[in-house]
Amino acid sequence: MTSDQELLSAWRAGDRQAGSVLFDRYFDAVRRFFRNKVEHQAEDLVQRTFTGCVEGRDRFRGDASFRTYLFAIAHNILRDHLRRHRRKPEELDLEKMSLVDLGASATSLLAAHAEQRLLLHGLRKIPVASQVILELYYWEHMTGPELGAFLGVPEDTARSRLRRARQQLEAAIRGLEASAAEMESTISGLEQWAAGLRAQLLSTR
Repeated sequence: MTSDQELLSAWRAGDRQAGSVLFDRYFDAVRRFFRNKVEHQAEDLVQRTFTGCVEGRDRFRGDASFRTYLFAIAHNILRDHLRRHRRKPEELDLEKMSLVDLGASATSLLAAHAEQRLLLHGLRKIPVASQVILELYYWEHMTGPELGAFLGVPEDTARSRLRRARQQLEAAIRGLEASAAEMESTISGLEQWAAGLRAQLLSTR
């Protein structure tokens, strides 16, 4: 399979088909990034992400993977979107504020299992910055180095933030209305339930 870098080089050289292949490769992942955060505006933000990629492709130096670069664009667009919808945008702090804090409407995504429902709602109750890093780790399988590049921090720092985000998610899940058995099943089988949600987000278009 042609690598991202090869496709990017061909695209920069004028091969529009290479750009289309690159976008097709990551369309589902970018759409998934927005679905559990700004569900009803997701399609518009996906489009804006790829437009931003087109506009900035020649400035991408290749210090990180193309995938990391694309998600960094998506993250910036998400932050700008959330800021524009705040009455006091200067108060937006994604390290502290969750989607629930920001007044996000309830998700219409339907989880197939109680554990998936708890995970879905738990993610929306932790700080957005923590939600993002967990979803990139569990849904997009980003490695420690990739998370570090995405966050702009050393890998050890990225892994530390990932551990803290897991702790926040566990606390949020324990604060939801559910049986003790469902809570424990969700927390102990986090990777399994996250994988199920990932597949569901792909199937609901």
